[in-house]
Amino acid sequence: MDIWEKLYLAAKKEYHPEEVTPFIYAHHVVCALESENGEIYTGFCIESCSAVLNLCAERTAALNMYQQSGQTMIKRMIAFRDEPPFDQGSGMPCGACREFLMQLNEQNQNTEIMVDYQKRTTTTLNDLLPNWWGWERYQAAKTK
Repeated sequence: MDIWEKLYLAAKKEYHPEEVTPFIYAHHVVCALESENGEIYTGFCIESCSAVLNLCAERTAALNMYQQSGQTMIKRMIAFRDEPPFDQGSGMPCGACREFLMQLNEQNQNTEIMVDYQKRTTTTLNDLLPNWWGWERYQAAKTK
């Protein structure tokens, strides 16, 4: 079993779409990530009728990782709905998640993100955010 199958199976356990209340829907998008030390963390999407309160599966998994271990670097990530990522874009993190992951740790630019599970095709966060605006701030923080 390779790491991608482990991540897929961990995330799949979280997939059980449900209405939490008449206002909140959850578990319809799931994510598993591998942290820097090889631990696996999961998360699921939580949507409310007020979009500003929504949390994507990727951010939830990253927040679980940070809360439970203090880690901020992500080696690999898979996210999906009812089936593993396929073709281009079905498992891609949204813009808010891409931004959060880059702000969480500059090394996350190297995070491998599953694009097509069957073909084991991946991309990196850096490929999804070329010319990211925050590099100057990371550099300035190093010189302090």
